[in-house]
Amino acid sequence: MTEIQGNTQKMYKRKTQSKLLVFTGGAALLAVAVNLAIVVICKRKKKKELPGFELRVNLSAAEILNLADKIIAKSKKVHDAVASVPPNKVTYSNVISPLADLEAEQFPLVQSCVFPKLISTSDDVRAASAEAERRIDAHVQMCSKREDVYRVVKAFSARGEQTSAEQKCFIQCLVRDFERNGLNLTTSKREELLRLRVQIEELSLRYIQNLNDDGTFIPFSEVELDGLPKEFFESLDKTENGKFKVVMRSHHTAAVLEHCKVGTTRRMVAMAYGKRCGEVNLSILENLVHLRHKFARLQGYSNYADYAVHYRMARSSAKVFEFLENISDSLTDLAAKELASLKNLKKQEEGESPFGIEDLLYYVKRAEDQEFNLDFVTVKQYFPVSLVLSGIFKIMQDLFGLRFEEVIDAEVWHYDVKLYSVFDLNSGELIGYFFLDLYAREEKYIHTCVVALQSSALLSNGTRQIPVALLISQLQNDVDGHAGLMRFTEVVNLFHEFGHVVQHVCNRASFTRISGLRVDPDFVEIPAQILENWCYESVSLKLLSGFHQDITVPIKDEVCESLKKWRHSFSALKLKQEVLYCLFDQIIHCAENVDIIELFKHLHSKVMLGLPMLEGTNPASCFPSSAIGYEAACYSRVWSEVFSADIFVSKFRGNLLNQYIGLQFRNKNVKLGRNSGGLSSPSSKLFGLG
Repeated sequence: MTEIQGNTQKMYKRKTQSKLLVFTGGAALLAVAVNLAIVVICKRKKKKELPGFELRVNLSAAEILNLADKIIAKSKKVHDAVASVPPNKVTYSNVISPLADLEAEQFPLVQSCVFPKLISTSDDVRAASAEAERRIDAHVQMCSKREDVYRVVKAFSARGEQTSAEQKCFIQCLVRDFERNGLNLTTSKREELLRLRVQIEELSLRYIQNLNDDGTFIPFSEVELDGLPKEFFESLDKTENGKFKVVMRSHHTAAVLEHCKVGTTRRMVAMAYGKRCGEVNLSILENLVHLRHKFARLQGYSNYADYAVHYRMARSSAKVFEFLENISDSLTDLAAKELASLKNLKKQEEGESPFGIEDLLYYVKRAEDQEFNLDFVTVKQYFPVSLVLSGIFKIMQDLFGLRFEEVIDAEVWHYDVKLYSVFDLNSGELIGYFFLDLYAREEKYIHTCVVALQSSALLSNGTRQIPVALLISQLQNDVDGHAGLMRFTEVVNLFHEFGHVVQHVCNRASFTRISGLRVDPDFVEIPAQILENWCYESVSLKLLSGFHQDITVPIKDEVCESLKKWRHSFSALKLKQEVLYCLFDQIIHCAENVDIIELFKHLHSKVMLGLPMLEGTNPASCFPSSAIGYEAACYSRVWSEVFSADIFVSKFRGNLLNQYIGLQFRNKNVKLGRNSGGLSSPSSKLFGLG
């Protein structure tokens, strides 16, 4: 839908009576109808203050910048006070506690400044939010380099004073962050570290910018694109002679590689996509890797991979290699069978032409269509947004003992947005809030995600904050008078993100730095990935579904079974391809002077069961994860997938709505995965369940 444009927007306030979302399917909508009938005769209730809610919503551009300046001034004052403590008089209360309280008190204020850039309908507000983030980030970077504060914190740490496990973890985080900025090094080494960091950042951004600026396209006739849906052709620009421009962007190339019946077209697109920014980005990546190794050695590590992994669950690059190689080996037999079936299918359709990596997506899709006969257009008819939401609330209630209640007349930034309170079902205790910003609109952040807005921190005065989260999605609202329907992939994504909401609001960490979603990166996706499994089980799918013209008719059992099988089809080959890139990323960040092109060729053939890399392509030149964001940590996605699958099978399969196990999961997972040094125990024991 199109949002109302302008610098300000009059917010439409819902005047429906508060209701608990604990039903599903037809029962849920019946409950809504009854509440709407009641509200007609009810008087409008006065808006109440929300207990523990420190977040500020709908700040103007000027208010955002003013608040950012106040945050910086207060932070400087506290850091100056801590720095003034003589090393022989350091205590927890005059060094650690002020820094912990500062983080806790300022986190919701910082987020009040920053999150509007993701969701605001005002150009001025989004610009102010981005500027506020820049100012605050610069200040935080400056604070992390303050040698006077580091000396005081280090002095307290060296005393060995008795502290709780959480306090010890927080202190370790403080020391680690200072030392990763070189404050434990000599002045000359620290300056060199800073120079390297600046060079690394510049090169990383240049690598990404090169990919963003690449406008390569290939003109094709309609015949050459045989198999692509009508909607795809409608989305393409044309050349002067009437051919369709297929741009070398992921959304175009993925569509061609998955649907195009013409093998030569698939090969041309795959090769052009793999050649983007060839020599220039290869050179940048080689320089990046070299600089990263120098950066890591300055801090006492033998290579960058060990530096990047040291504080994660994996702990060392050796552990990562062991994990990836074990996974790859365990997949080989099944992947070989999957590949053989695809080769046979291509032989039937295209004769003796060799099977290449460019054929993988197309023939996987062909094989799945033949085996499962899943019509996802029809499947979509069973997932009206309202039923999916009520089903999610029902499952979260039954499994985790949570109760969700909409906050009526809450202050929000768009009339589509809702705010919910989350209560413990048994005690009635308020444990958190979350905003649900569900529908697409112009200028809104385009990815589905959860943003932490307020933590569960325990202040030194004994007050515990109430966690607040924001779930952003891009669903389509009512279309042509029909209720919005969700694609099955959207259902899975939304359920995944609700896993993050539960993870955040149920967290009871006492320090902002280790609370909610601010946990070990190897751990953070595991709880939500575990919950994705509910989207493939019949008992939960029926809670999430109902035919849009008759909501009492849930999705059929045979469709549920097909979805479950479809999820795991060709999973070995798909995971092998992920492992390939993870191994490449880990190797280049473990060793110097690696021939990157030859390395990728070798790994491709080895991991992908003899399938060669496309001649002339250079995947390393268009693999942004190794350039910025996930360098030496690409393995983390596979890591969390494997761990989450293990936990689901060992603890939840057959117990999908078992609240005893659900409460163990809810209460245990929030204590783990914090940035205190990582975990490497078997996954079934990660939550204290095994």
